[in-house]
Amino acid sequence: MTTAPDFPRVHIATDHAGMELSAHLVAYLRAKGYDVVDHGPKVYDALDDYPSFCINAARAVVADQEAGTHALGIVLGGSGNGEQIAANKVKGVRAALAWNLSTAKLAREHNDANVVAVGGRQHSVDEATGIIEAFLTEPFSNDERHVRRIGKIATYETTGEVVE
Repeated sequence: MTTAPDFPRVHIATDHAGMELSAHLVAYLRAKGYDVVDHGPKVYDALDDYPSFCINAARAVVADQEAGTHALGIVLGGSGNGEQIAANKVKGVRAALAWNLSTAKLAREHNDANVVAVGGRQHSVDEATGIIEAFLTEPFSNDERHVRRIGKIATYETTGEVVE
């Protein structure tokens, strides 16, 4: 596996279903040189509510990016679906659900996604680690068509106007 050339800050959050994977990723990414900020939860609670953890991680990604810090986010859950939905409610977040290396890379390359969602119950630890690393190390292409499309999404997010 490769290492990120500039080691972005990584904000991570989970629910109870992703705690084991989250603990692994925090240790793994820190050992590789990433500045990892864990947004919780801190203790296992089978009845926890993931939205606050994921929203806080997503907000931190946007705040870092607005401050000029290269930052990306990871949200984990049983499937990753709810966590992705919660993260995507934060203005400026483009969270992508990745289920293999290709979707993780394309999320960054084509969509400049700044948060990745992964289902902790859907993958082995090794598979999930590979997906996360593919996301963190893939650069955005800056291809004009992708920049244009992301701009249209941002316009809608900000103004409510659908640009054709």
